[in-house]
Amino acid sequence: MNTTDQSIIDILERTNTIALVGYSANPDRPAHSVARFLKARGYRVLPVNPGLAGQEALGETIFARISDIGEKVDMVDVFRNSDALPEIVDEILTLNPLPNVLWTQLNVIHDGAANRARQHGLEVVQNRCPVIEMPRLNIQGPKENLDT
Repeated sequence: MNTTDQSIIDILERTNTIALVGYSANPDRPAHSVARFLKARGYRVLPVNPGLAGQEALGETIFARISDIGEKVDMVDVFRNSDALPEIVDEILTLNPLPNVLWTQLNVIHDGAANRARQHGLEVVQNRCPVIEMPRLNIQGPKENLDT
């Protein structure tokens, strides 16, 4: 499914809380720099990485799994290999309420998992990075935070 610029704008302006799956504590890794970028733009970023669970990053506790978060997230942003997406979507679909969006980073593509997420009402953005899309589309951050 083709993702339009307008759908990306809509998603990034209405999203407030992002579960970032595959967060890295290494500042040289994109999974670290993108998390910091999103936090600086006004999003609440909840890092997910089982190897770092219980530690703190970006003012939040790092979670082992998405299902450990225990509160609604608007978007799940995935920094994992494409072959991990089916299992990640399985876990997302156990959440209540469901997130609004599944976003996968550059080169993270799994059409079967994406279609399954869409069948359950999630919007899906694959093979994109907010650090590229936000400046390109002149998106400042969550609209809720911009209006205040």
